[in-house]
Amino acid sequence: MKEIEIQAMTENLPVVLGFVDEQLETAECSMKVQMQIDIAVEEIFVNIAHYAYTPEVGNAVIAMAITDGSAVIVFKDRGIHYDPLAKADPDISLSAEERQIGGLGIFMVKKTMDDVKYEYTDGQNIFTIVKSLK
Repeated sequence: MKEIEIQAMTENLPVVLGFVDEQLETAECSMKVQMQIDIAVEEIFVNIAHYAYTPEVGNAVIAMAITDGSAVIVFKDRGIHYDPLAKADPDISLSAEERQIGGLGIFMVKKTMDDVKYEYTDGQNIFTIVKSLK
């Protein structure tokens, strides 16, 4: 796996996306799949930047590998322990005014990625997404 460690700040999102996109382009990923992965990466990284260390700033590690025709991307931070998959999915049948705020981004990640996992190990939030490149 290749990885970068970067301050979890929204200003660093372009660096994170560049890191991911460089590997996707090497793997000849389709533009549709790349866009789905980019949206998921943005959602997860921005959540880490906004909530993991508030009000402080800490680091995030993003690791990525292309294996068996799939992109595997792992996000690690040592911020507040939070499992985004534990929250119930939003009721998308309700109007925007009737829905509770939050949760749509992770819901979108869960719907567009082939596999999504969360674990808390050794004081780290570890969030993994997997997406087939086909």
